[in-house]
Amino acid sequence: MRQIARFLSRSATGAGRDGRDEVPCRASCRRSTVGVGRAAQASPTEQDTERATAAQLWRDAGYLFATPTGEPINPSTDYHQWKRLLARAGLRDGRLHDARHTAATVLLILGVPERAVMGLMGWSTTAMAARYQHITNTVRDDVAKRVGGLIWGPPEVD
Repeated sequence: MRQIARFLSRSATGAGRDGRDEVPCRASCRRSTVGVGRAAQASPTEQDTERATAAQLWRDAGYLFATPTGEPINPSTDYHQWKRLLARAGLRDGRLHDARHTAATVLLILGVPERAVMGLMGWSTTAMAARYQHITNTVRDDVAKRVGGLIWGPPEVD
C-alpha cells in the first residue's frame, strides 16, 4: 500500500519520457502504467464521496485503495470477503488466487486471443499462460475435432 501512495504522489508531478508512469518494483523490472496517478486525482471518485461522508474522521494517507475513513485496508479483508462470497454463492471453498487460474482457463476455452488474455491478466510474457491456463477436456475435444476435420474432412451427417 505504501508503494501505491508513493507512486501516486510521484505520478501526480509528471510522467516518464513516453507519457507512462513508472510503477515501483524491483530494479530489474520495467513495468509502467498509463497515468493511473493523474487519472485517480483528476476525476471525482467513490473515495471523494467517502471523504466527504467521513468528514473529520478521514485520514488522508494518500492510499488509492482505502477504508471508508481513508486508512489502509487490512490485507486479510480480501480473504474474508472472498470466503463470504463463496459461501453465499454456495460454491466450494477455494483460494482467491485460484480464481485467476479459473479466469485464465475460461478465456482459453472461449478462444480469446493470447495477446488479449495477456493484457486482461496483466502478464508480460506468454510463459504465464502456460502457468495459469489449464487444458480441459472441452479444449482437448475441440482440438481433436479440428484436427480430425483437417485430416479426414468434416464428419458425415446421417
